[in-house]
Amino acid sequence: MDLGIVVTSDSHSEQALGLLETAAERGWRVRCFLTDTGVKLCDDPRFIEFCRGDHWLALCEMSLERYHIDRARVQDMLPNIIIGGQYQDAELAKNSDRVLVL
Repeated sequence: MDLGIVVTSDSHSEQALGLLETAAERGWRVRCFLTDTGVKLCDDPRFIEFCRGDHWLALCEMSLERYHIDRARVQDMLPNIIIGGQYQDAELAKNSDRVLVL
């Protein structure tokens, strides 16, 4: 199973992390796209630790700029991260069996 999770709000951080961790524990491939205030998950140590695994993660560049999150700092912490835009969101939807939006 390939699960895609789009996180649009930092108020859903616990739910997003729980879903991501549970899916990974089940052996599912996980794809995650953070947009709007969801990009603030980059400040959550638990999320950073999860993303250091073999997971596909993309961030909305416009949201990083809007919420003044340092792109270089994020890329230093997560070198495999993709910083892009809605194309990455569309790619997540296309390549996932199921997509959840939080």
